[in-house]
Amino acid sequence: MVYLTRVEHFNAAHKLYNPRWSKEENEAVFGLCANENWHGHNYDLYVTVKGEVNEDTGFLMDVKVLSGLVKTYVLDVVDHRNLNLDVPFLAGKMCSTENLAKGIWEQLEPHIPAGVRLHAIKLYETPRIYVEYFGA
Repeated sequence: MVYLTRVEHFNAAHKLYNPRWSKEENEAVFGLCANENWHGHNYDLYVTVKGEVNEDTGFLMDVKVLSGLVKTYVLDVVDHRNLNLDVPFLAGKMCSTENLAKGIWEQLEPHIPAGVRLHAIKLYETPRIYVEYFGA
């Protein structure tokens, strides 16, 4: 089994806020992340696929194809966007890094070519905080 990772970067704003809670409850749980004027992150995204190497090409997968999938189904949707307002796959969900990583998986997984499987989404919110998601 070979693992191949593509690393990308994007910027996005969001706010962590539960509308069923009071402003004080939200601030107690989410702190500055509940800022009513939003806040942003410079995300680093690691998309890892796995499978066997094709004997004819020596590749697990054409990295240009993987890059194109990430651009089309993730970056074009989230980069320089407000995750709470602009990203359909996060509609009605708390816009946490955990839910964002799961949503990215759900956007990419159906488009990964036959013979290759999506292995992991690793999403850095900051240099010291990241989420890894390995599917359901």
